[in-house]
Amino acid sequence: MQFHLNGFTTGDPAIAPRHPQAGETLDTVDVLIVGCGPAGLTLAAQLAAFPEISVRITERKPGPLEVGQADGIACRSVEMFEAFGFAEKVMKEGYWVNEVAFWRPGAQGEGLQRADRIQDVADDLSEMPHVILNQARVHDFYLEKMQNGARRLTPDYDRALTTLTRTDDPDYPLVATFDCLDAPGETETIRARYVVGCDGARSTVRKSIGHELHGESARQLWGVMDVLPVTDFPDIRLKAAIQSATEGSILIIPREGGYLVRLYIELDALHGDERAADRNVSAEMLIEKAQAILAPYTLEVKEVAWWSAYEIGQRVCDGFDDSDRGGNGASEPRIFIAGDACHTHSPKAGQGMNVSMADTFNLGWKVAAVLRGQARPELLQSYSEERQAKAQELIDFDRDMARLFSAKPQTKEEEAQFQAYFQKHGRYTAGVETQYAPGLLIGDAAHQALAAGQIVGKRFHSAPVVRLADAKPVQLGHAFKADGRWRLLAFAPTEDTGEAGGAIAQLCDRLDGPEELLHRFTPEGTDIDSVIDLRAVFQTPHREMRIEALPALLRPKKGRYGLVDYEKAFCPAVTGPDIFDLRGINRAQGALLVLRPDQYVAQVLPLDAVDAVADFFDRILIPQSAG
Repeated sequence: MQFHLNGFTTGDPAIAPRHPQAGETLDTVDVLIVGCGPAGLTLAAQLAAFPEISVRITERKPGPLEVGQADGIACRSVEMFEAFGFAEKVMKEGYWVNEVAFWRPGAQGEGLQRADRIQDVADDLSEMPHVILNQARVHDFYLEKMQNGARRLTPDYDRALTTLTRTDDPDYPLVATFDCLDAPGETETIRARYVVGCDGARSTVRKSIGHELHGESARQLWGVMDVLPVTDFPDIRLKAAIQSATEGSILIIPREGGYLVRLYIELDALHGDERAADRNVSAEMLIEKAQAILAPYTLEVKEVAWWSAYEIGQRVCDGFDDSDRGGNGASEPRIFIAGDACHTHSPKAGQGMNVSMADTFNLGWKVAAVLRGQARPELLQSYSEERQAKAQELIDFDRDMARLFSAKPQTKEEEAQFQAYFQKHGRYTAGVETQYAPGLLIGDAAHQALAAGQIVGKRFHSAPVVRLADAKPVQLGHAFKADGRWRLLAFAPTEDTGEAGGAIAQLCDRLDGPEELLHRFTPEGTDIDSVIDLRAVFQTPHREMRIEALPALLRPKKGRYGLVDYEKAFCPAVTGPDIFDLRGINRAQGALLVLRPDQYVAQVLPLDAVDAVADFFDRILIPQSAG
């Protein structure tokens, strides 16, 4: 963490200097967020990083979430939390899913036996674990991040959106009206440049733009409960998928704290127009069913912390914004939907909260770039294009997962099918398989061989390195915070130590001239890395490098005092395989990666392909005054 750039200050460095409008209730804002679920809070936390952007976030509930429905946090989400600065809190408090046990009927079709026990997350899939933590605690960390921002952003609770309309006002074209639930009969009107609906499956924002969720609800009924159990089932502290011979299936998810356990319990199928509410499901009914599935093992529930019953449904919208992409051409999108407002699915794959947060992590930096005058409004159309495709992939995956989980295995081959499917799709459930298609923000893979393990369109895969200036072992990906900046990551060829005449020095010369790429897109009076941040990784051990010989661009002077930023250069880890081997970086030629602000690899290029980088950014960014 870097601070003191513009002068020494005391206190918590995570708390930004207070903005003059901090704490004010504004009736005109740049962005209005409707809904304080994980999607809304991710977006609010991202926008809180930019003091010049005004935001309000509303929620119809009377206060913060206390008991959350979602609990599974994929590896990729923990990587994202690191960018926001609270991954350590999540990992300290959460349950780590290290292994998964599979239980099936015994040899004679009676009782239960453990069929297998496998590693949950493959080696080197991510530097982060798969974690289980109450959704409400994740909300708490986001709320703290928002409150620490310059605007001191806090939600407006007890606000129910009633109408949302788009007008011809060029400045604040969106008008939202709310019922004030804490003051019956009163209403509040907010005007905004952009509105993002994170208001759940019954989204009022979605209805206002005429979108609908499409798909079918499966007719399978499930119960879920968080309990404090006493049991002789041996794998109660492991994630366990249990398929009994005749009583159905159950998924055990150990919770944080060492004692709490979540149970997903299969109930009887629904018939005709029957809904979950028609069954009058009770906690006692769920406990009895869980006991039947686990027999001959015993289960005594000492306390039920939370429970619910639901029917599985897989539905998705055909668009995630209000733009007109018909025959009259596309209009600039102003209203967006995210999370459950545009896709719903079963909870057993553990993707609901994760995919919702990924939606708005994708959207947040794009809205910020447009509002800050850095990027063209066309950038906003990429949100629906990218995330709708990912939502459809999730729906397809979830349908197969739910079907296999509810299947009644008749043969040994059928019994093994679910386990094989789980293992095959481990990368997907970890959240690291998302790959955006080539387009405005993703280039082609013509030079993929230069960095075979950093796949164009996928998230940057971190690896251990040593920071040159202070010899600190770090994960390289942790240098890329949720601050809206693009990254250029240069991997040096063999024997290049950054000195004059080498490939890295030549790259810096081409990037740093008065008319060159970095200055073209950097606003006057701001630091040279404020829009595009260059970092370099060398093959030479850190003790053999001369930091004073690095190009000025890798030791930039910043802030009002012109202090030197010493955290731009990295070297191989001291022990174990280095990043060049781990990620397939071409040692002879090196490589240049373009990383999006949401950490996805946009391009893999040769180190001398500065013209190609310039062409890429010319499509997206708006030239600024000379820096």
